Amino acid sequence: MMRRIVVGLVVISAFGARRSALGQAAAVAERVVSVGSLVAGEGPLWSPDGSRILYPSSLGGGAIWSVGVDGGAPVRVTREIATGLVRLAPRGDVLVYLSDKGGNPEIWLWNLAAGTDRRLTNLGARINALSWSPDGKTIAFSALRYGQFDLWSVDVATGKVLQVTSDPRYETYPVWTPDGRSLLYIRSDDRWADHEIMMVPAAGGASRVIATDQDLFDYGTMSPRARFGYPLLSPDGKSVLFRSHRSGWINYWVAGLDGGAPRQLAPEAADQSDAKWSPDGSSVVFASLHNGTQDLRIVAATGGAARIVVPVTRGVAASPEWSPDGSKIAFTLATPTRPADLYLVAAAGGATKALTTSITPEIEKTLIAPEKVTYQSDGFTITGYLYRPALIRPGEKLPGILYIHGGPTGQFSDTYLPQAQFLAQMGYAVLAPNIRGSSGYGKAFEDANNPCWTHCDLRDVVQGVALLKTLPYVQASRMGITGNSYGGIMSMGAIAHAPGVFQAAAPQSGYADWIGFQSYNTELQHSKLNAYEWGPYPDSAAVYRRNSSIFSAAAVTTPAFVLHGDGVTQAWRPGVYPIPASLEFVHALDRLNKVVKYKVYPGETYYVGGRENSKQVLLDLLEWFDQYLKDS
Repeated sequence: MMRRIVVGLVVISAFGARRSALGQAAAVAERVVSVGSLVAGEGPLWSPDGSRILYPSSLGGGAIWSVGVDGGAPVRVTREIATGLVRLAPRGDVLVYLSDKGGNPEIWLWNLAAGTDRRLTNLGARINALSWSPDGKTIAFSALRYGQFDLWSVDVATGKVLQVTSDPRYETYPVWTPDGRSLLYIRSDDRWADHEIMMVPAAGGASRVIATDQDLFDYGTMSPRARFGYPLLSPDGKSVLFRSHRSGWINYWVAGLDGGAPRQLAPEAADQSDAKWSPDGSSVVFASLHNGTQDLRIVAATGGAARIVVPVTRGVAASPEWSPDGSKIAFTLATPTRPADLYLVAAAGGATKALTTSITPEIEKTLIAPEKVTYQSDGFTITGYLYRPALIRPGEKLPGILYIHGGPTGQFSDTYLPQAQFLAQMGYAVLAPNIRGSSGYGKAFEDANNPCWTHCDLRDVVQGVALLKTLPYVQASRMGITGNSYGGIMSMGAIAHAPGVFQAAAPQSGYADWIGFQSYNTELQHSKLNAYEWGPYPDSAAVYRRNSSIFSAAAVTTPAFVLHGDGVTQAWRPGVYPIPASLEFVHALDRLNKVVKYKVYPGETYYVGGRENSKQVLLDLLEWFDQYLKDS
């Protein structure tokens, strides 16, 4: 009888401990997902008098807020509106933005004084870029309405729409010349790799080429945040800035509107972005990315050496905007333990001033600051972010997890990673590597995995595992892998093409069958990326098959938890539910009697982004990895 009582007490004690652990995990998950930036959209907007800065924010469901340059509490200036493509009119009295609240995505106007909005267009088209005319009377935009992206304009007073161009190529990202008579825009080829900067009369007519660029693949050609982006016209209308890979790095180049060879503005072995001309046209501010850390620099319009105006030791400074008089620069700054906030700095340099605060010191103290590490793989130097749990007992051995980014032409930088943060806080050593194929390390590195997804870059993942195994606090026999999008693809590929390396995997929103993918994909950017990196299908069908993990499913020995959102806005087969991209891999594993778990999260696209579902994903990942990587 006594033995039964003791056993019962042990069971009750274990249950209580488990319930306590679950409660702790839920609290940590809630805290981790609560960390978010108050500054959304494409960056700050200055009022014409330079006294205030407007910015889109997720606070209040997505609205525009305003803060004074001298500080003080931010003030909400609009109701809930979409925070994409927000632009302030030249007079500062009206905001234009893109919203689908009327059904289709259309252009809307918000009157700041009256606090009212109205729909300006009713095209039923896909709009990806827009800009105000200098006099504020017209808005130019690019839209897909008749099977191709063309330039359009709309009269602000009457809503009358004019189609400016019509070409089978992609014509996007219009900007106005200072006199309001012409538009500059980007014309891209069908591969989304070669670009022409074009000029056309605002009323329509013959276009002419200003400058050309080759072999910069732009996955975002149809989106509001293209990699090549807007042509950046100087205030005097004589020169245009654009990004190019021609030096081996994405740097800015300058071309004259009257012709001539482009010149490199501020040559460096780093990727540059977010450039803006100063109001007087004498200087350009831009962001410079070095191994995941991004600072802000200013260079003379004539070119040469740039000076650092916002030095960054660990973090990402972005979205710089000059004040109307050119004396100040507003920008955002994020770190691995702080979401992006709005800051101000004098154009001459000096101390920066925070204008918003997205996180409290109490919460920031609970977050783990990762260590930046490097290791060698196939002659490449791979950089990664190592998240080491804060409390490790003497002699304790922890499981390791490889966390893989999306893309694959993406990268981890000095910013907040909630999943890595959560898993580290729950007792895992997490390595987030920038494997070959990542952006930010030059074109040669970016192209190094083009024909060999989940094969050549998998070697960098396996070497990351080897790095974790050298750490005294890591248990070498307990390794997991996860990641979203390409991270999900790699998680599938790792267990199929390198069986036995990992003891648990959790592919998130991945793709395992690129042959089957051709029959149901409706997202053009995926097909363009595949064709650019592997060659067109079916000409390169052998490459597509080799890169498909599903055909190596028989080799899988690792338990797999496959998860994604339930939405149909990503690759899916119309009329078929659930979405096949991950489910086909699950079925293949199941038919082969592999250990596999499958979960779909409601109310999402194929990718999980909602707050409550994101929190549940954290808890589900923890449960899965605990089951297979930790002692029961």
